[in-house]
Amino acid sequence: MAEKQFMIAVVGAGPAGLFAARYLSNHGMRVAMFNRDIKPGGLAEYGIYPDKIKMKEGLRKQFNQILDSPMVDYFGNVKVSSGGELLLSDLTGAGFQAIVIATGAQGTKWLRLPGEQLPGVYHAKDLVFNYNLLPPYSVRRYLIGSKVILVGAGNVMMDLAHFLIRERKVEEVKVVMRRGPGEVKFTKKELETVAANIDMSALQQEFDRVAPVMNALGQDVQAAWQIFQDGLAKALEPVSSTALRFEFLCSPVRILGDWTRGVSALKVEENTLVAADGNIKARGLGTTRQIEAQTVIFAIGDTVDKDFSLPTFGDAYSVNEHPSFPVDGISFEAYDTEEDAPIKGVFLAGWARKASTGLVGVARKDGETAAQSVLQYLETQSPLSNPDRSYSSFTQWLLTNGHQVVTKQDLLRLHQAEQEEMTSRGVEDFKFATNEDMLRVMGK
Repeated sequence: MAEKQFMIAVVGAGPAGLFAARYLSNHGMRVAMFNRDIKPGGLAEYGIYPDKIKMKEGLRKQFNQILDSPMVDYFGNVKVSSGGELLLSDLTGAGFQAIVIATGAQGTKWLRLPGEQLPGVYHAKDLVFNYNLLPPYSVRRYLIGSKVILVGAGNVMMDLAHFLIRERKVEEVKVVMRRGPGEVKFTKKELETVAANIDMSALQQEFDRVAPVMNALGQDVQAAWQIFQDGLAKALEPVSSTALRFEFLCSPVRILGDWTRGVSALKVEENTLVAADGNIKARGLGTTRQIEAQTVIFAIGDTVDKDFSLPTFGDAYSVNEHPSFPVDGISFEAYDTEEDAPIKGVFLAGWARKASTGLVGVARKDGETAAQSVLQYLETQSPLSNPDRSYSSFTQWLLTNGHQVVTKQDLLRLHQAEQEEMTSRGVEDFKFATNEDMLRVMGK
């Protein structure tokens, strides 16, 4: 393919979108990236715990190298959706011959329980974005009581426990899990940040309570106990007296409280474990109890933005099950469930294609593989007769008509301002907390 004969739009500037853009640009494609946020990086910028500075710096360096390519343009503060500044039809109408949707998990996943709208009930994403300074979450007020319940069993739950125990220093954090200690999803590394605060006496009692259920299924109780012991071996020194406790084999069924004082308790149904289709599943016993709390946070995974202009299936966008351009047998082609046909030229990458672990390496591979699928598709398309004119016309229109569109040059000014703030404050990392502040230092 001749250089610059094809124009590709990548919607979303997290790891999947950025690495897709790099792969495409390295193969001679002219790529325009559109990002809802001002800064690129997605969850690599706004989802990783703030104290992992070296990890973030390494990722930012990689992302900056991608954006340094003259074949890649960046347009931040631009929302592509049915209610945003651009529609997918605007991109195809402007001459983009393929669109990669890499918007990640921008939606919020709920269990739809009674009481979820009460003050003091949050999704994990709310707090993660808050302490990572993603506007507008960065300036919202969150009601964190002395007793907090976390619902979930993964690393995001552990990040929130880290925040509540080491930053907010609440009185008690209780982790509610619908299954047992044999099914925890968090890593030892994440457990180490809070292991010193575990109420070991209460944990032993929980293990004694659930051990008969685990034994009946052939689960190794001692191996599950060892997970917590391993976390203790290299645990960080405690900085608070917060008690971290675990409640296994129970599922939330209702949040109790009122609209004036907020949450008072979480009502849970007790579970047992059953083997089904080779998997261990939780089954309710019909008995319920209440766990006192003033705050309930759900760390139960994420979903795509259901307001985006694509049909969804589960927690991702609908994909063509019989792809014309598969890679390793995987389909990256968006699918119109109403028309029962692929959406021509639209491809999915990262979480937009399939709900994932959220690991950067996984997103990177998916973005690059999606780009390979795009290149296959472009081999069936005619190149533009004058792509430079089409591209220039579109970018001029966007920068003229778009509201405070952020370009690569603007990002350089923002980076310089952040570096100056780091130096003057004597800190290792710094981010502006509002879009207004970022736009101001960029001269917008």
